[in-house]
Amino acid sequence: MTEARYKIVFTGELMPEAALDTVKDNLARLFKSDRHRIEALFSGAAVALKRDLAETEADKYLNALQQAGARVRKEPEASTSLGLVDTDDHRPAASAAAPSSDGMSCPKCGHEQAKASECTACGIIIDKYLARQAQQAASASLDASPYSTPKAQVAEPQPEFGELRVFSVTGRIGRVRYLGWSMAMAFAAMGVGLLAALGAAISPAIGIVLVIALAIGAIVVGVQIGVQRLHDIGWSGWLLLLNLVPVVGGVFSLIMLLVPGTTDSNRYGPPPPPNSTGVKLLAWSWLAVFLLGILAAIAVPSYQGYLDRAQEAQLEQSAPEYQE
Repeated sequence: MTEARYKIVFTGELMPEAALDTVKDNLARLFKSDRHRIEALFSGAAVALKRDLAETEADKYLNALQQAGARVRKEPEASTSLGLVDTDDHRPAASAAAPSSDGMSCPKCGHEQAKASECTACGIIIDKYLARQAQQAASASLDASPYSTPKAQVAEPQPEFGELRVFSVTGRIGRVRYLGWSMAMAFAAMGVGLLAALGAAISPAIGIVLVIALAIGAIVVGVQIGVQRLHDIGWSGWLLLLNLVPVVGGVFSLIMLLVPGTTDSNRYGPPPPPNSTGVKLLAWSWLAVFLLGILAAIAVPSYQGYLDRAQEAQLEQSAPEYQE
């Protein structure tokens, strides 16, 4: 008995909650193909991504493609799923056993029929079908086409969230974590600054070394978390150099705080994990620092003016004593 054979068919539909761009990127990575060829799979027409598979092989490719976000289906091959069984009431004539010079076999479904321009079983126009197959074969070999068999490792699911790396330029962080990590860096800088002040009181050389180390460390960590914030938006980390441009740098820093990151995986990896309570508290502490700064900007000049007026009043009261 002949083993049933299957094909994997794709019509451009996506799995639930799958983003179109993400699915296209996943398919391009799985099939090791360029984005232009993957775009052709989303025309709405049914495309056989793989043919002539055993059931276990078909299930493996079906799971891999569904995990990539493509809604594919497994269908039996027409040439193996359809057949006629001879019965006692119907036996082929002896002349029919020999191949007829006027007969033909459909190149798509394998149906045997008299020579014609159209298959009576699957309905294809034979000349157009052969021309299309020849064009596909000329454009790319089967090994390099996006319809080739995926490797075994492509079935591994992508992680839901990316790994956090504070001291790295790889990975992604969102707006809240960017603010929280920046505040943590500011607190650490204040602590090192106090150590630098104590060191300067002991020896000016020690104070200078600690200040230089503080400046270098703040710059390096600031660049690392800034690059990860840009990666979360989907931008290159080299855009961080715009912060060095006068006026433009201030506007770009505000953009980094306001533009949300991509919700799904992008070319820099999966999205960052949810924010912890500590990160949220550190991010909100920026608001407290901002309000304290405003209050200080108002209170300090007022207090200084009060001291000046008190000093002037004291001088006026002491002036008659000197005149006497």
